[in-house]
Amino acid sequence: MTSTGAPTSPAFRVFLVDDHAVFRSGVRTELGREADMEIVGEAGGVAEAVAGIDASRPDVVLLDVHMPDGGGVAVLGRIAPGPVCLALSVSDAAEDVIAVIRAGARGYVTKTISGTELADAVRRVAGGDAVFSPRLAGFVLDSFTGRSSVPEPPLDPELDSLTPRELEVLRLLARGYTYREIAEELVISVKTVETHASNVLRKTQQSNRNALTRWAHRRRID
Repeated sequence: MTSTGAPTSPAFRVFLVDDHAVFRSGVRTELGREADMEIVGEAGGVAEAVAGIDASRPDVVLLDVHMPDGGGVAVLGRIAPGPVCLALSVSDAAEDVIAVIRAGARGYVTKTISGTELADAVRRVAGGDAVFSPRLAGFVLDSFTGRSSVPEPPLDPELDSLTPRELEVLRLLARGYTYREIAEELVISVKTVETHASNVLRKTQQSNRNALTRWAHRRRID
């Protein structure tokens, strides 16, 4: 028998921002199992996210770090004050963690987190806690105390051989952009993108785009 008049806990209102619809669907499913979680909106890009967050006024925004049109830092810089933002990213690179925390995020967890752990992280940041894994918390502490425990990256002649423009093209290729999308993003011609991509393949000694993407991800270039 259900009781009548029993008080219910207010739901934590959550907005999802990630450019991968399949991942958003998985997060919706996981958080949907929690009685105190309500997904009030989602977005796959910066402009859509800013509009949706400002309209729905969630308690917590789960925010991807890398997106084609600017990423988490761009969202943090444009939304109205109010929601607490928790970065949820595939990257555990120190520079990504520090960038979004400086931009205003309250915590940072990686996409290897379980659904139960993610729900707990949402509750904690909504309650005022800062949420990090121990390793990521170390990056933030070192940054704000003026120390750095992040080791110098090993020498990588193949990566070092790329020009700044070739590195930009590599990053966008690793994120799944088409040549035309890269051309629009960098305001160059498709032919120029093809030339840069060919140079990147040659310099990194990769045989095709799939191999290049794996090579880039191993180096956390995304």
